Amino acid sequence: MGIEPGYASVVGLAAAHRARLVVVADEVVPASTRWVVGANAVDAHLVDAEYGRDFVADRVGPVALAYDGAPDEASGEPLRVVRGVEVGNVFQLGTRYTDALGATWLDEAGAAQPFVLGSYGIGVGRLLACIAEHHRDEHGLALPASVAPFDVAVVSLGRDPATAERARALAAALRGAGVTALLDDRDLGAGAKLADADLRGSPLRLVVGERGLRRGVAELRRRLATWRHDGPGTTRPGEVREVPLEDVVAAVRTERDALRSELHSA
Repeated sequence: MGIEPGYASVVGLAAAHRARLVVVADEVVPASTRWVVGANAVDAHLVDAEYGRDFVADRVGPVALAYDGAPDEASGEPLRVVRGVEVGNVFQLGTRYTDALGATWLDEAGAAQPFVLGSYGIGVGRLLACIAEHHRDEHGLALPASVAPFDVAVVSLGRDPATAERARALAAALRGAGVTALLDDRDLGAGAKLADADLRGSPLRLVVGERGLRRGVAELRRRLATWRHDGPGTTRPGEVREVPLEDVVAAVRTERDALRSELHSA
């Protein structure tokens, strides 16, 4: 019939061949202009094809429309409409750039051939957006321990320079023990620092304050009491517990490992 696979088109087919076909088009096709269609020749396309002038369909309808509950003829089950995101992508670049660069290889006959390029990518920003959409609450991010850039947010509270110094020492000790720690020793009030810690979403928060230091303790809390796997909703923070300063590193590591274990077992 003169149709080239991969570059198929009804444009330009002989009348006898066209008469053997039933062409179905979505209702958006007649309403749109300047189509790019196959030319029935390898590596060839026709630009600015117009419905009614260059091609017509025998049947026009909402064939591209899928709705929640629409029948699936293949499985017999109703279709479900769900949200998705394009995280990975593949682009066939052909020889456009290698032709321009003169990048070639030698085939079996010793003739130079341009490299054919493909691009394969994963959108890191899109991945973060997916995680943020699923793991959050009204206070900000609530990142899973498997992807959080920091295991624990160390927050120094109080005006006493000794408090900030002790917080820095604890953060350094945690890092030395393989725990990623983000230290907040800014000259800000307690409310702003604690709110920022929740906003950033580190799984754990360690508060080093003047009152606690006088009793030899720091406050450790999970960002969330439990991890939700069914999307954002009503959440509650973990309970604050006091940890003796000499046990802080061990306690944080135990909590971090427990959080990771919970994710693997979910």
